[in-house]
Amino acid sequence: MKNQMDMLNDITEKQRGLTQDWVEYWKLFSSFDTWQFWFQAVLFVVPLIIIFFKIDKNNAFQIGFYGFNIHVWLGYIDRFGVNAGYWDYPYQFMVWIPNNLTLDASLIPVIFMMVYQWIVKQKKNYYLYTGLLAVFLSFIFKPLLDLHNFMRFNIRMPYLYLFLGYICILVLSKIITDIFSRLRTQAE
Repeated sequence: MKNQMDMLNDITEKQRGLTQDWVEYWKLFSSFDTWQFWFQAVLFVVPLIIIFFKIDKNNAFQIGFYGFNIHVWLGYIDRFGVNAGYWDYPYQFMVWIPNNLTLDASLIPVIFMMVYQWIVKQKKNYYLYTGLLAVFLSFIFKPLLDLHNFMRFNIRMPYLYLFLGYICILVLSKIITDIFSRLRTQAE
């Protein structure tokens, strides 16, 4: 039976080899000379430019905090799904950064931030409108990514699981943002 350090060293070596495999894969299929790279670059940069110009400057901290919550939870769920082999990404924007940088760090958080900003400004029902957005992302947008090979699912009923994941993220992000907004208001 291996001891802890032998086992850890073995895992580390496998991880190094896997990282080299991913770098080689990226060079062959996702690097700067592919249209998929530039498509993902646009999906990463354009939403950040849009939020920079469209964010309500008076509520920027709250909206940004909410968006950061969305980003973090998406990252955790995505890392779990990739590590468990539930899904993967045939094309990656940057090989050295987590698999779904384009979606988890830019496009989806910015979409939720814009909807959240509209909800706050118009005093609309948060759960209704973000729930509708979750339906769109889970059952229309992600299937389109799957269809065009930007995302690949290795489980049954992936869109239902995505939807449930989005719902959990939306509830957690709202609760956490509300708590910190209240604390900020009480401190003023």
